[in-house]
Amino acid sequence: MRAAAPRPSLPSGQQPGGPLTALAPMQDVTDLAFMRVIAHYGAPDYFFTEFLRVHAQSRPEKHILRSIDENTTGRPVFAQLIGEDLGHLARTVDELLRHPIAGIDLNLGCPAPKVYKKNVGGGLLREPDQVDRILGHLRAAVPGLFTVKMRIGFDDTTHFDRLLDVVNAHDVDLLSVHGRTVKEMYRSEVHYDAIAHAVARARCPVLANGNVTSAPRAAAILRQTGAAGVMIGRHAIRNPWIFRQCREAFAGRPVPVISLGDVREYVDRLFHATRPADLPERLHVNKMKKYLNFVGQGVDPTGAFLHDMRRTETQAELFAVCDRHLLAEPGRAFSSEPYPGVIARPNCETPAAEAADGCSLETVTA
Repeated sequence: MRAAAPRPSLPSGQQPGGPLTALAPMQDVTDLAFMRVIAHYGAPDYFFTEFLRVHAQSRPEKHILRSIDENTTGRPVFAQLIGEDLGHLARTVDELLRHPIAGIDLNLGCPAPKVYKKNVGGGLLREPDQVDRILGHLRAAVPGLFTVKMRIGFDDTTHFDRLLDVVNAHDVDLLSVHGRTVKEMYRSEVHYDAIAHAVARARCPVLANGNVTSAPRAAAILRQTGAAGVMIGRHAIRNPWIFRQCREAFAGRPVPVISLGDVREYVDRLFHATRPADLPERLHVNKMKKYLNFVGQGVDPTGAFLHDMRRTETQAELFAVCDRHLLAEPGRAFSSEPYPGVIARPNCETPAAEAADGCSLETVTA
């Protein structure tokens, strides 16, 4: 009998021997256009797609496949799945293997109520036995790299050790851990001690996720957790230079300072890169506001930019606000950390958000 071919190793990072960086999978954010914008300022080691919904009628979404097939960043792209039906998960894996993916990732962490109420994403953390079945089925279906992104529990961490043991039992190749429970959404402090516990218990490399706000903060989180790297989501929307800055910090070199003039150029690039040709101006302006909700956290401590930006309705009005706030002092430094009290998602970062059914682009999954 011929021995099974060995599975490939994780792709090497851009900094040999250094910690890994990854752009988190964010719904309505990490599409082909956004990946290209991020890569312009300094690509992460790994990209992860938005989640592909898996159910009886599903087929891999075309726009997500584009982020795989047409990716020109030079960095590996992992395809993330969300679902629980074993047969349809395996079918989707078979379809995705026809595309140039680096591996398959399973979403066990999405905290949006409309997701976990369907018993997928973070909802599965309540059922370790079902997670066991899913991971076993996917491990058998994936001949290459199989990765998992999870939170530390649903209501609490009761099942955390059991879930980590399941990850070990099915030879998961990489585990990304967001250090909050599903019910904590984005409101609590991140439990980095739980990520450190996962690093100690898991047999595979672990990426630390959750409030990785800057390169110095990333370095501190790695020291605290012992993780193999960091996965960054919404703070890469705010600061697309963050992955390049992380590599500098990890190597002990000075971290480049970003100016407000640099941010103005980023806004222009993001606006034009992410606008489909057939999307009406008003709708695209509204989408840009959702990105700029994060960018505005580093512009000024008063939140004046966010106040003015949120009231624009046209491209001209939006760029006029950006010029007023970003080009008045273009050499002034953009804050590497979010200003305290300047909230990007007021409807998603308060207790009232728990009763909501998610917040579209604002409810990113990292």
